[in-house]
Order: sequence, then structure tokens, then C-alpha cells
Amino acid sequence: MKPPITPMRILRMLFWETTVRCNLACAHCRRLESNDAGVADLPASEGEALIDQLAELGRRQPQMPVLVFSGGEPLCRRDLFTLMDRARQHGIILALATNGTLINPEKAQRIRDSGVARVSVSLDGATAEVHDRMRQIPGAFDKALEGIRHLREAGVAFQINVTLTRQNVHQLETIYELAKSLGAVAVHIFMLVPVGCGQVLAETDMLSPQQYEEILRDIYALESRGEIQIKVTCGPHYERVKRQLRTEPMSANPQSAIRNPQSRGCLAGLGVLFVSHRGDVYPCGYLPVNCGNILEKRLIAIWDGSEDLARMRDVAALEGKCGVCGYKQVCGGCRARAFGMTGNYMGEEPFCAYDPQAAKPERTR
Repeated sequence: MKPPITPMRILRMLFWETTVRCNLACAHCRRLESNDAGVADLPASEGEALIDQLAELGRRQPQMPVLVFSGGEPLCRRDLFTLMDRARQHGIILALATNGTLINPEKAQRIRDSGVARVSVSLDGATAEVHDRMRQIPGAFDKALEGIRHLREAGVAFQINVTLTRQNVHQLETIYELAKSLGAVAVHIFMLVPVGCGQVLAETDMLSPQQYEEILRDIYALESRGEIQIKVTCGPHYERVKRQLRTEPMSANPQSAIRNPQSRGCLAGLGVLFVSHRGDVYPCGYLPVNCGNILEKRLIAIWDGSEDLARMRDVAALEGKCGVCGYKQVCGGCRARAFGMTGNYMGEEPFCAYDPQAAKPERTR
């Protein structure tokens, strides 16, 4: 018997690591494999099969998922635009995640012609000094800005992605202003997850729980300006912080995260999946819990049948302070950080300063 299509079972975004190859060597990258592992990238035929399976899953839903062509650096893949064409023919919404350094006028035109709805370009600093130190390649900042200029001239919508660490947190507002001046439609702010290369970086550059709390308040102040879309990724407690700053009670609109999981903090396994360059399926790109491989089992069967995914969808199964938190329906804690720090993906969020036990009970209204 097929499970019912509930809001918790609607796949909204699939991130596909189209290749592990990359022209940069970012200090905070989640990948562990080197460029040599690119020989194991899914070949065109299997990439097309993945796209077909995603379309199959999407056709039974109220909406088609967004397919994010990611990497590595997806523009290192020669057949990228052929694969994009196939996805577009299925009615799948396309997005591209890139470091921007390989985008020239010709590629910008091809990206536009492929029907990509939005391109995300990573900038991890408002200056070359900070960005290039994170990307570990001199000149990466200038090349990324050049790529952004080509996208803008081609009429392609783009957003700026930034991963916050101790190295660049002081530049948050400057990055925000830079994104506006470049013509970005959004700024997506990522909180560091200690996986991949980020495990080493976390020892020196991970923000403390209290620092996260403070920076999330700063982000809310920027979002409140209403000038550009801001989204926090891998910082699910932002949903709590927003409600606290708006002085909303814990119980305000608790069903919104159930009706629309996109309004919930952590989307791993709920509205998001990640497929590696080898075809392995994970709840997100930062949570190394293998739920199956599309070469062995169809994507729709993994989405419906994975016990790990089912457990992550069960808010009642959260442990530690996340399990007793009044905001668990809208936050849920970062399952990847819980796993990275404790080995238990249902454990409490280790970088959240909020103590639900110390919170005062709400007054009856």
C-alpha cells in the first residue's frame, strides 16, 4: 500500500552532486573525495535515469520538485546542459549552485537558455582577502564577481550564498550590501556543519551557540528591512529566534510547519534530498546517513520506504532538549550537526543556546 501524500511527504528540492570535480578547494566544503573520484560520477545515462525518476515522483505530488544541479562544481561536467534540457522537458524546476568562477558570457547565455530559474553563487566574504582565504585559491573572489556580472548581463536571476564562520561573520552586513549592489534576488546564509572538510574547520572557526544566537538576531534585523529575500540554511533555530523577536507565543501557528514543511527549520528528509555523484541518497548534503542508491532502488521507493527518512519526519522522536522544546515543530534542530557531534541524528541541536526547561510557561490567553 502506497503511503499517503501528506505535506511531510512532498519532495520540494533535490540536490544532485552532478560531479565531485571542482576547480576550487574550499576550506568548508562538505566533500571528502578529491577530483580523482570524478571517474565515479554518474554517467549521462544514469543521470538521465535519475531525472526521469525525479519526474515520476513529482507527477504524483501537487508540485514538481526543484532540481538543484550542484557539485563539486557542476560547470565542470561537460554534459550538464544536456541533462538540464532533459529535466526541463519533464517540467522540473531547475536551479544551479556554482562558485561562479567558470561563468563566461557563453556559459551565462547557455544557463539562461536552459531555463534555470535561479543560480546560487557562493561568496564567503565581501572582500577578496576573506573570500580567497576561505576558497584557498587567489583570485577566486574577482572571478566570482565576473561570473555574476555575466549572469546579470544575460538576465539570469541569481542569489548569493554565504557560509558564516569566525573568519567572515564580521562582514555579514557588508556581504548583504554587496549582494544588493550586485543585483542579487536573495541572500542565503548557511551555518557551518561539521562534516567533510568542515570537520577540521569546525575546530577553529565554528561559531559558539551564543554567537549563533546573536548573529541570528542580526540576520533578522537585516531581513526586517524588506529589501531583499534572506533565508537561513542549516540554522533551524532561526525560526525560533524570529518568533521570539516578534514576541509570538510558542504555540503561534504551530500547524504551519506541518502544512508546509518549508516553513520548518530543518528540512532534511522532509522536503529535501541529496543525491551524491555516485547515486547514493542522503537526507541532505551534510548528513551522511545513506538511505539507498538510485542504481539499486528507484528514487520513489527510497523516498517512501527509508526507515531513516521516516524517523526524521517524526517530530515526536526528537531527543534531548529538542524533544521537549516548545518550538520543535518550527525548528527541529539541525539533524546533521547533531549527527556530526554525537553520532545520533535525532539528538539535540548542539549549537543552540536556548534552554526550553528554563523557558517560562506561557500565560493562558
